[in-house]
Amino acid sequence: MLTTSEKSADLAVRVERFMDEYIYPNEERYAAELENSPRRFSPLPIMDELKAKARSAGLWNLFVPEEHQQYSLHGGLTFLEYAPLAEMMGRVLWSAEVFNCSAPDTGNMEVFMNFATDEQKERWLEPLLAGEIRSSYAMTEPQVASSDATNIETDIRRDGDSWVINGRKWFITGAMNERTKIFIVMGKSDAANPNRHHQQSQVLVPKDTDGVSIVRPLNTFGYDDAPLGHAEVVFENVRVPVENMLLGEGRGFEIAQSRLAPGRMHHCMRLIGSAQRSLELACKRVESRSTFGKKISKHQSVREEIARSFSEIEMARLLVLKTCYTIDTQGVSQSVDMIAATKTTVPLLVQQVIDRCMQMHGAGGLTSDYFMAEAFSYARWCRQADGPDQVHQMALGKMVINKYAPTA
Repeated sequence: MLTTSEKSADLAVRVERFMDEYIYPNEERYAAELENSPRRFSPLPIMDELKAKARSAGLWNLFVPEEHQQYSLHGGLTFLEYAPLAEMMGRVLWSAEVFNCSAPDTGNMEVFMNFATDEQKERWLEPLLAGEIRSSYAMTEPQVASSDATNIETDIRRDGDSWVINGRKWFITGAMNERTKIFIVMGKSDAANPNRHHQQSQVLVPKDTDGVSIVRPLNTFGYDDAPLGHAEVVFENVRVPVENMLLGEGRGFEIAQSRLAPGRMHHCMRLIGSAQRSLELACKRVESRSTFGKKISKHQSVREEIARSFSEIEMARLLVLKTCYTIDTQGVSQSVDMIAATKTTVPLLVQQVIDRCMQMHGAGGLTSDYFMAEAFSYARWCRQADGPDQVHQMALGKMVINKYAPTA
């Protein structure tokens, strides 16, 4: 059931070889270029070099789903086929961009694939697929509980041949990046509609449109995720043509549901890679250091922590793969229970695994000398991204109760 295809296995070998040859040896250079960059959110030379190598090697747009195979060099991959590739990318947090497989662009490209007009695809999807520009998805707002997407207050109002947008967004991933050129903005175009799920629309707003203001970059645990960045953004009387509406007025919630589910799975796939690399580093660490007259690896408590971490990573990986198989065979709408279970389990579990591995590195584990501190931040951040755990657990609990006690 969970065996991958020959195509995926071949790509996995090639991605692993690329990581060994080009990614791991350039981690220090990437960090140095980022630290010394005169503009914090500008593209780094090493990234552009590696992207060219990945594209030349045919390791490009690996995320493209099977149903949109015309956009992929490989004919598109299923979720199950893509999972081991994304896991490898999760071993170095910035490496997904090298293969043009990083958030939020992957989700935004799928929005364009699924819902955009031919003109919108030509203007925005094609340069995104080419890695020439980047994009942002503007949904979350600071003044409302955005975990309930029907709370979104940004106003989208028709005025002649234009939509006029007013609102404030925050934690808009990618908005700080100098290469980001397009925002997909979700707001309310029909706040009085009695159906709360038909009040929202999504419109395309070029970043350089008059009235778009980047207020500030936002940090998580002190990390600003440069050069990508998360930003607070204000839209003040922003005017775009009516043809910038995606899919149709009142269909914004539908687009959001379609976009966010694959994104949740991609994060979980990458997190498995972060946890696996953390475990490998911890094993090497405890074999190289001694306390109280013996190697740290000889202490029972350390062996128990290593064993627990190994077991939890294997469980998380299997949950991801089973959910991917369910999506591939039954579709996203029939897999929402498994997606919710994965989304609420994997980030927390990986956060705990990385925490143990950091502990085994002593004070060094808290520093940027190792990748674990930033990976811990990523895992913790993923418990909020694409909807907080509690919302998904509430929905999943309801589904499970209705399955086994429908009369309740």
